[in-house]
Amino acid sequence: MNTDGNKWAYHEGKLVKRFEFDNFVESLAFVNKVGDLAEKAGHHPDITFGWGYAEIVLFSHDKNKITDKDQKLADSIDQILV
Repeated sequence: MNTDGNKWAYHEGKLVKRFEFDNFVESLAFVNKVGDLAEKAGHHPDITFGWGYAEIVLFSHDKNKITDKDQKLADSIDQILV
């Protein structure tokens, strides 16, 4: 697994990160772990995934900006891979 530069990027006012995997099963497993974290945090990212990748987009729609909730969830998502 690797990521694009291992950093979250700011794109169109949102936090975005792409994660790459060796196959679909690894992508799906990662997405399911992100889903569990999101449920616990009560904060849900937009997720796109497929064979060998997952892209996470974080943004607080209710505040119309990136908030501490987004940064905390980003940090938690990064810990999945440690």
